[in-house]
Amino acid sequence: MSVRKRTNRTGQIVWYYQYDGPGSTRENRDRISASGFSTKRKAEDAEAIRRIEERQKQELSKRGVEIEVPKTLSMLLEEFFSQHVDEHLAPKTIERYHEQAAYLDADLLKMPLPEITPLHLGREWKRLLKSGGHHRRTKEARALSAKTVRNIAGIVSSAFARAIKWGLVTVNPVSASEPPVPKKRRGIALTPEQQRTLIAAATEPWCLGTFLEVLAGTGARRGEILALRWSEFEDGRVLITRSLTQTRQKLEFKCTKTEDSERRVSLPASTVAALETHRNRQNEFRHQFGPDYRADLDLIFANPNGSPLKPDSVSASVSALCRRLKLPKGVSLHTLRHSHGSHLLAAGMSLPVVSERLGHSSVRVTAEVYSHAIRGQDDEAARRWEAFQGRNAQENPEGLVQ
Repeated sequence: MSVRKRTNRTGQIVWYYQYDGPGSTRENRDRISASGFSTKRKAEDAEAIRRIEERQKQELSKRGVEIEVPKTLSMLLEEFFSQHVDEHLAPKTIERYHEQAAYLDADLLKMPLPEITPLHLGREWKRLLKSGGHHRRTKEARALSAKTVRNIAGIVSSAFARAIKWGLVTVNPVSASEPPVPKKRRGIALTPEQQRTLIAAATEPWCLGTFLEVLAGTGARRGEILALRWSEFEDGRVLITRSLTQTRQKLEFKCTKTEDSERRVSLPASTVAALETHRNRQNEFRHQFGPDYRADLDLIFANPNGSPLKPDSVSASVSALCRRLKLPKGVSLHTLRHSHGSHLLAAGMSLPVVSERLGHSSVRVTAEVYSHAIRGQDDEAARRWEAFQGRNAQENPEGLVQ
């Protein structure tokens, strides 16, 4: 056994641990030890933590990395962000992860990783639900939504999953911490009349009306429409290959949300006509700005000088317009995308076609998002089944399946 007891110089019995470090051989032993523990349990716990730390040091040494091994949740999150989040995720996602992690309690962040239990985390989720946020103006505490708290729990869980891979811990305490489960909200869909009213009332910025018409006619995401180039508009179709994203620091063109999001989408005839009218008006700006026009970007929707529009500003303009028009509470720019899918399903379009048009990663995602629309077709399904039975009975009186 690596844990033993001995009597120190003052006559007290203390416990200590001693073992051969990672990579030790008979010829070259690296003895690791520590003493002064009052109980056997404390010595065993300290040894377990030390073994993890030394194993992590060895892995980092093999990669030529010299950094301190994360010991607290704060250090783990810092390592998780630098090694994974900041390197591999989209700029907007990175910004959101940092913002959400900032809600975590300072005392929890200081805790050593092996000491964090599902109980500690469960208490933190409850605190966040009750008073984890604050009002921007008054700075008074406010409740966070169940969705936000679950997202925070997801970040902590991902960090602990990395910690397991790095040999820092052996279990993920988030798994048993019971983070809140947000209630599923049914998406809002505008009626065709409400949609036409919204588009007709959109005047600022200059191209907002046509932008909304393209979004309503394609069901594409905000950033996908704002990133479209004229070279990707041909024969009544647009080729969606990228998206425009906005963070506090910059605007950036990036790949679409998933590989399946890259797609060619057919436009309604009315949308094609609106785009041609929009092109003529944009050409006037091209002549007006001359060499200062950002022709290199080739953007369909842009500021008068051809520079990219800010996605968040476009969303804010649409939200303000929806409130002014007194559209149902909760209607936003994204509602047009949801309306597109809902209208197609209501018109009898098949789920795989709708899924491909919207750029979902799978038909399953579409089925979950539009489950209410699918359930709404149950009466029609019953009628079609009965009609099929009737036709089959007339054509095949003996009841044989053709």
